[in-house]
Amino acid sequence: MTPDQMRDASLLDLFRLEAEAQKQVLDTGLLILERDPSNAGQLEACMRAAHSLKGAARIVGLDHGVQVAHAMEDLLVAAQEGLLRLLPEHIDALLQGSDLLLRIGQAQQDADLEARIETVTSRLQVLLGNAVPTLRLPATSPEAQETPAEAGDAAEPASAPASATLEPAVPEERTSRVLRVSAERFDHLIDLSGKSLVEFQRTKPLSESLHRLKRQQESARRTLETLREHLLGSDLDATAQALFNESRNLLIKCQQQLQGHQELFDDFVWHGGQRTQQLYDLALASRMRPFSDVLTGQTRMLRDLGRTLGKQIRLEIEGENTQVDRDVLERLEAPLTHLLRNAVDHGIEPPALRSRKGKPAEGVVQLRARHHAGMLVLEVSDDGAGIDLQRVAEAVVKRRFASAEQVEQMTEEELLAFLFLPGFSMSQQVTEVSGRGVGLDVVQHEIRRMRGNVRLLLQPDQGCLFHLELPLTLSVVRALVVTIGGEAYAFPLAQIERMLRLPRSAIVQLEGRQHFWLEDEHVGLISAAQLLQRQEKQDDDDSIPIVLIRDREQYHGLAVEAFLGEFTLVLMPLDARLGKVRDVAAGALLHDGTPVLILDVDDLLNSVGKLLGTGHLDRVDHASNARQTVSKRVLVVDDSLTVRELERKLLLSRGYQVSVAVDGMDGWNALRAEHFDLLITDIDMPRMDGIELVTQVRQDPRLRTLPVMVVSYKDREEDRRRGLEAGADYYLAKASFHDEALLDAVQTLIGGARE
Repeated sequence: MTPDQMRDASLLDLFRLEAEAQKQVLDTGLLILERDPSNAGQLEACMRAAHSLKGAARIVGLDHGVQVAHAMEDLLVAAQEGLLRLLPEHIDALLQGSDLLLRIGQAQQDADLEARIETVTSRLQVLLGNAVPTLRLPATSPEAQETPAEAGDAAEPASAPASATLEPAVPEERTSRVLRVSAERFDHLIDLSGKSLVEFQRTKPLSESLHRLKRQQESARRTLETLREHLLGSDLDATAQALFNESRNLLIKCQQQLQGHQELFDDFVWHGGQRTQQLYDLALASRMRPFSDVLTGQTRMLRDLGRTLGKQIRLEIEGENTQVDRDVLERLEAPLTHLLRNAVDHGIEPPALRSRKGKPAEGVVQLRARHHAGMLVLEVSDDGAGIDLQRVAEAVVKRRFASAEQVEQMTEEELLAFLFLPGFSMSQQVTEVSGRGVGLDVVQHEIRRMRGNVRLLLQPDQGCLFHLELPLTLSVVRALVVTIGGEAYAFPLAQIERMLRLPRSAIVQLEGRQHFWLEDEHVGLISAAQLLQRQEKQDDDDSIPIVLIRDREQYHGLAVEAFLGEFTLVLMPLDARLGKVRDVAAGALLHDGTPVLILDVDDLLNSVGKLLGTGHLDRVDHASNARQTVSKRVLVVDDSLTVRELERKLLLSRGYQVSVAVDGMDGWNALRAEHFDLLITDIDMPRMDGIELVTQVRQDPRLRTLPVMVVSYKDREEDRRRGLEAGADYYLAKASFHDEALLDAVQTLIGGARE
């Protein structure tokens, strides 16, 4: 709440805020006191919280709040003075009082509110009177019965509501300022900072262009100096000499200016890149909250549930300060609560049974949170009885999910997968806790919606372990970027099992489908291009890039065209007017500005099921069969239309397939998008010259073995050496160019058009 809102808020609103803050103090402290009743620090904190709420309720005029808080304070003061020892029944009554104070502050008009207040207050007084009869005080006149602690703070209640909203519960944060900003503004800030980060990457090509321009100017200067040396022995009139000197001086000035501009621009690119990255990181960090924020009330919930079921439960938490995106925390609360309740209801045994097994009477539920490989990893485990696989098998047969014969042949992993099916429950009867068939499928569905996954690991008679992997934020995603149909697509890393390169010889035909062996298991092979209804680009590589996804216990291998690498992508939601685009979750931009679609893996699995139902599957290794009959392809890169057309016609006459590009950049884009058997390039071209193009080709893992021929007017030995050192396989000078020379060179490099 901002200061302006604080001034405009009613006293009741301020009391509600204080009740929410002090309830957290009370709940936390009381649960600690249940295990350590003599903890003086927590006794003091709880007493002060009840005392503050009593004073605040008196100012607001909430007599019921005064009544409840006063009774709680009396009991806590008696515990402080050693007149009673806090037992679980005391903690029960105090927790009920804490809940009632929050309801009173929220002005909930329950028909039974007054009755509950009277019941809880009476119970608190009875507990106090049973332990210390002389301290039993009438709750109807608290002003006349103030405790010593209250009398010493007579002026405090008047400022209690306001101070509670300004004082954080955590002492270490007393000096920090908190500003509330709407979620929409935060989302907009992250969106803009992410786009700024991507857009700023476009300055790098401009910087590289300036460096090329500098090299070209230096080359022009050397050419001019060479011309000057040739003209020194000749007679030039004064006008020609003056023009020559003027052009030389102008070129030197241009070089100096370009040098200065380039240094300034490089400095701008460096510092600007650092600041845009810092802006994005800071905006993203502003959304981050400690994992403990989602744990509010979980300890209390487990304690109350355990008391209801007659079980003793202790919740152990590791990684409370692990930073997670606010949206992830909000959506994580429901599945996490379900897993914790499951651990108490289905996992932890009653104390008598645990004693017979040699276990402590108190069951332990562990919750661990940590960062790993850019992901949030959660583990929820218990030391209960685990899962009886025989009971699972019986439930599967009883609910007719599978026959008894099929169940007998299932592995442990396959049986456990049934627990995640809708409507599947192991409870024998319907209770308030379980038995209604709303089970782990809800957990799995919500985790997958957050682009995560959940696995169940079983330890016989030692409990269960649920392993969850989630993105740290829903604003960015760590993804594997691939090419499908010549375009970029991204798979969220958390939703794929692995990636691999499969030799074409490893593909086998089984029951009308293509498969391959992976760790003694058959995995079906599907063309990603067919799945996304894209035109597949043929490739002659001996191996096929495969992305492995999983549908419960079954794997599917999606054949793609190339792996482009792993990237952290800023999510850009699709326009709502498009509705739900099949198989696509969102969009993003790569660092070079290339658009990429982020795939919805759950949607892809549905599409896989439909495609398998049709039975019309494309072969993913057809390129190896086709390459014997398809003509070899040559890319000609030259900025001269005449030279381009001459070379194209010569090659076509010999049966080669020919594509052309107007400069180095155009040729580089063509090489990345299509397959070629040979590259023929000029050297002097705009945007990207031939030397740079050859260098890029040799640095690319997919293209480094591509044969390259340089055809240039430059016939000097140093020019030839530059081309060959850059990685060219053949250098042909245009001065000695003729039809047979070009064709003989092509024949030498790649053979005939259809070999």
